[in-house]
Amino acid sequence: MASIETPCRKICALEPGSKLCRGCGRTIEEISSWGTMSDSERRRIMALLPDRIAAADRATRSGAS
Repeated sequence: MASIETPCRKICALEPGSKLCRGCGRTIEEISSWGTMSDSERRRIMALLPDRIAAADRATRSGAS
């Protein structure tokens, strides 16, 4: 099985409120340790990203960022 690629979208900026990357939804800790994580750790995080990004988008639209 091939390793999971990075979710990076080259939009690298941390949101002040959530502390999540605006492009991929990861924390700075997740980004910095991505290369040393196991495939299962990466899969677990990848599964969380769509909900994180959607929640951050809702917060931004409501002005709660």
